[in-house]
Amino acid sequence: MSGEEGVPAAETAAPAPGEPMDLMTALQIVLRKSLAHGGLTRGLHEAAKVIEKHAAQLCVLAEDCNQPDYLKLVKALCNEHNVNLINVPSAKTLGEWAGLCKIDSEGKARKVVGCSCVVVKDFGEETEARHVVIEYLKSN
Repeated sequence: MSGEEGVPAAETAAPAPGEPMDLMTALQIVLRKSLAHGGLTRGLHEAAKVIEKHAAQLCVLAEDCNQPDYLKLVKALCNEHNVNLINVPSAKTLGEWAGLCKIDSEGKARKVVGCSCVVVKDFGEETEARHVVIEYLKSN
């Protein structure tokens, strides 16, 4: 599976100039930028390897995962290795943000595969969205 196919370049819904960006919009942009720069790891096995190597910058976990042991393992790994953790409500949403979908001719995501865990090992470029996410992590 290649990392960049089907990922739109600037498909994210940016807020109007002057309005603060909410966390979920910022997180979506950060994940897309990270994916484009090859710095996004998807799935439990790959995520655990990156966290264990102390290469993880951020971990994003889907709250609707139906495996309680999966959630416990990811939270414990993040806690043990001091990796910041952000929860999102849906695995389908996280899968779409992580590029696990096909984009149709109208720019809509189709055939979205759910993803319960992604790890950012490289944020890519400096963006306003990255600052929003980092400020959120500092405040929590």
